[in-house]
Amino acid sequence: MARAARKKSAAVPMIVFSRARDIPFNRIRLSDSNVREVDVEAGLDELTFDIDRREDLVQGLNVRAILDADGNETGDFETPAGGRRYRSIARLVKAGRFPEDGLVPCIVKKADAKTTAVDDSLAENVLRLALHPLDQFRAFKRMVDGGMSEAEVATAYFTTERYVAQRLALSKVSPKLLEVYAENGMTLALLETFTANPDHARQEQVWDAVRQSHYREPWHVRQMLTETSVPASDKRAMFIGLDAYVAAGGPVLPRYLFDEEDSGWLDDVPLLDRLVADKLRTVADEVAAEGWKWITVSLDLPLGHERGLRVLAGTLPELTRKERKQRQALRDEYDALMAEHDGCDELPDETHQRLTEIEEALDAFENRPAIYDPAEIAAAGVFISVDSDGDLVVERGYVRPEDEPAAAIDGEAPEAVGADADGGGTEEPRVIRTVITIGGEPAEPEEDEEDVIRPLSERLVAELTAHRTLALRDAVGANPQVALTALLHKLVRDTFGRSTTGAAVGASVREVYFREQGPDLKDSPYAQSVKERHDGWKADLPSDDDALWDWLAVLDEASRLALLAHCVSFGINALYERPNPISATGISQYGLDLRMAEADRLARTTGLDMIEAGFRPTVDNYLGRVPKTRILEAVREGAGDRAADLIAHLKKGDMAEEAERLLADTGWLPEPLRPLDAEPELDASSSDDAEALPAFLADDEDDVAAGAEGSDPEHLVAAE
Repeated sequence: MARAARKKSAAVPMIVFSRARDIPFNRIRLSDSNVREVDVEAGLDELTFDIDRREDLVQGLNVRAILDADGNETGDFETPAGGRRYRSIARLVKAGRFPEDGLVPCIVKKADAKTTAVDDSLAENVLRLALHPLDQFRAFKRMVDGGMSEAEVATAYFTTERYVAQRLALSKVSPKLLEVYAENGMTLALLETFTANPDHARQEQVWDAVRQSHYREPWHVRQMLTETSVPASDKRAMFIGLDAYVAAGGPVLPRYLFDEEDSGWLDDVPLLDRLVADKLRTVADEVAAEGWKWITVSLDLPLGHERGLRVLAGTLPELTRKERKQRQALRDEYDALMAEHDGCDELPDETHQRLTEIEEALDAFENRPAIYDPAEIAAAGVFISVDSDGDLVVERGYVRPEDEPAAAIDGEAPEAVGADADGGGTEEPRVIRTVITIGGEPAEPEEDEEDVIRPLSERLVAELTAHRTLALRDAVGANPQVALTALLHKLVRDTFGRSTTGAAVGASVREVYFREQGPDLKDSPYAQSVKERHDGWKADLPSDDDALWDWLAVLDEASRLALLAHCVSFGINALYERPNPISATGISQYGLDLRMAEADRLARTTGLDMIEAGFRPTVDNYLGRVPKTRILEAVREGAGDRAADLIAHLKKGDMAEEAERLLADTGWLPEPLRPLDAEPELDASSSDDAEALPAFLADDEDDVAAGAEGSDPEHLVAAE
């Protein structure tokens, strides 16, 4: 049996490869059997450079012996497979880089080969498999890790350093995503997108979010990867400068190499915003020294921010003789450069750069700060912002209507500021501090706070009244009788006051939107209640108007009243907004007073209590937005004098956090949320409740009572 198996095995022919040998180049010629006949010179420059660079062949030639008429070998050979390598070697011979009779490694085809020369040439060109891009990425990385520079790799493979850098960046993508790409689970364009963020965990998180989705657009994935970052092209980054951000410890994501315009991403947005705010505040302080009454600072001023304001007519300062000569010299140089390149399709880079510098210098002459009368400055203000290019914009000389000088009475000029009762003008003029607002909030340094209680900022009042409006909407929506009375009240006033035009029925509801609102408004209990009620009705309502009429016609009385109440509630408006003293646009003071009085009446009628509705004073919605004096006032009213005294020494941030805890269950409300005739009720029990205070405050009290050495005298006063 074993002998039979050996005989069967011996019957299978074994493959014998052709032998390799070195052949002088001048004994080899191109074969007429080579199948490559189109663009035979294509890519030869690169291949020749590569052979010259490495001074060797990566792959030898495939040759066959040339036979004479009798079938005998002549000693010469032809190459049907390797024609491009042959042509490159011929170029090196011509350039003197390789001897004409130099030895070339070759595979010499067997004399009894079963395949033809044409078959060999076709097989070499057809059966080859192109390298997978991922293998190229990794190969570049291994070459760089082995000591080659990116420039050397780019030169070796006739590409750009940017291309090599892109491929190196792709090789650093999460291995998990590289495997997905290797298995054709994503496109190359999508893989490139993941280089926007070097964090592998974030890359994988985003991929998990989009891989089951049909929405895998690269720009969308890139947006997800960088949603917590700011591009270096953002005007905030350009305003402070990338160097200043990095100097402050800000991390920068590498630039997205697949976008020519990208220059990196700033990954610490809070730090960036703080640096911007600090720089704007510094500018505002410098401008305030000029004596303006008010300064409004905002990164983005709204469209029409200067509407309704009078612009002061300042005068430009006269140029000195030297400055006039400088300006004329710049104009002459500009004209000369333009004449020199007249008719050119494109200016040289250095010429374009110089023209830009001249234009900027001439603009500086034309855009010098105007000079204003000091008396006008004292009644006017300034807008400070940043334009889309990151440049500072300072707009001086705007007078608000309420700051206009009083009109002369009986031909007499209004009394000058600082004059005494007898008109002698001996009194020292009052020093009026410039009011600076940044992002709608007063920029009052904590260390300069006085004991006086200043009014709440308009923006904070607007945000607080948004809470009251939404809570009132919820209360009216749940009380059909009040809603019916409110609607009837509106209709009676419309009917007997003045006619309404433009509709078959003059009664309408326009939903009141909240232009100013804090981030906690949407999560409040009353907001959720209104949403749930609205979603419930929306699910029941027919979409067709005729069907809606029929559905309403047969609706039971209780449901009709409930739906009426819900609809009326969306027209509730208890919002504070700045009154316009001249009543041209917006609301007048009379209208605002009427609105608030009616809102208070609705609150009383529905029994609205903002505390029961779910509002609580927090650091975000009130306590962190007001000076320390107001925080202490709130704690004193809500939790008692002792609690207020024990936190009086804290820094503002710590004080606000402790005040939030102390006021949580006291029922205290900021003034805009109280009924018009209400007074804050003190929580008497909290004034003697030591457990209501944090442990570290209780420890302070014990230390003071024991006369501990090194105690801060200010703490003694606060604890007594």
